[in-house]
Amino acid sequence: QSMYDLDADGRARMRKANIGFVFQTFNLIPYLTAQENVQIPLYLSGTDEADQRDRAAELLERVGLGDRLDHKPNELSVGQQQRVALARMLANDPAVILADEPTGNLDPETSEQVIGYFEEFNREGRTIVMVTHNPEAAERAKRVLKLRNGRIVDDRAALHAA
Repeated sequence: QSMYDLDADGRARMRKANIGFVFQTFNLIPYLTAQENVQIPLYLSGTDEADQRDRAAELLERVGLGDRLDHKPNELSVGQQQRVALARMLANDPAVILADEPTGNLDPETSEQVIGYFEEFNREGRTIVMVTHNPEAAERAKRVLKLRNGRIVDDRAALHAA
């Protein structure tokens, strides 16, 4: 489906239904709990409130935060905040994940954990497009495009890709 063939509402529906976003700065709402932050896309898609809570709890459990449902972002470490953002991104089960420097604010151990989650999501059939300046993260990708001044200067399969 070409995005160019859709009007603004159609593009918004397409994004909501098919694309998950992960940002370097997490974009969590500070006055909401982890569970409530994960519920946002479910609320916006009209999911029943009880189902929102259950799905959010399930996703937070998946990223190792089942014991942090009621914590607000300022009560979580930076790595935990990024995992809340990952859970929120998965809420509507996107086919495509767009990740903008998802490890940029993380220590090496937490970066490794986040990249591991992306590999898991990819094995489940999701396509991940990640922008990164982190060479270690890029080497874990199946395909790497290097850009310079808006032009592709290198396009290769990563060494470990099948």
